[in-house]
Amino acid sequence: MKKIIILAIALAASAISTTSFAQSTKMVGGAEMYSTKDIVDNAVNSKDHTTLVAAVKAAGLVETLKSDGPFTVFAPTNAAFDKLPAGTVGNLVKPENKATLTKILTYHVVAGRFSGKDIKKAIKAGKGTAEFNTVSGGKLFAMRSGKNLILKDETGATSMVTIGDVFQRNGVIHVIDTVVMPK
Repeated sequence: MKKIIILAIALAASAISTTSFAQSTKMVGGAEMYSTKDIVDNAVNSKDHTTLVAAVKAAGLVETLKSDGPFTVFAPTNAAFDKLPAGTVGNLVKPENKATLTKILTYHVVAGRFSGKDIKKAIKAGKGTAEFNTVSGGKLFAMRSGKNLILKDETGATSMVTIGDVFQRNGVIHVIDTVVMPK
């Protein structure tokens, strides 16, 4: 009887441990994203974000995104970058275009940690649209379309959040399907 009770306690502890572990990770680009790691240390493992990671390195933003933050990052996938006109990414990562690249990348970042729930509350409070100030000094607008969370950039183009609430040690990532652009 004593062995059964010990086994039951061990199984229960294992279930609790597994549950809390599962809640602290999310799969993005075939890799687990750990809430104990920073934005960069998680992003480098996502095969869907290799273009973003290369751009962050080219812009010299690695140390910033490894800092305490907190940051909310709207992270475009490789497929999102592929929607840009041919040659755009290759041109942007050239050293002479670092300022433009930095402006575009920091337009995808909002100071603070905004979960999907926080964004939805802001949309409701804004009667259908929430306005967020980006680190680049621009504005991003969030709205809902059915159950989808949509971003509208300053040019009027839209992007959909495809994976939300990827919590990091220093913020949260929301994966998006289109690169958003400042004016």
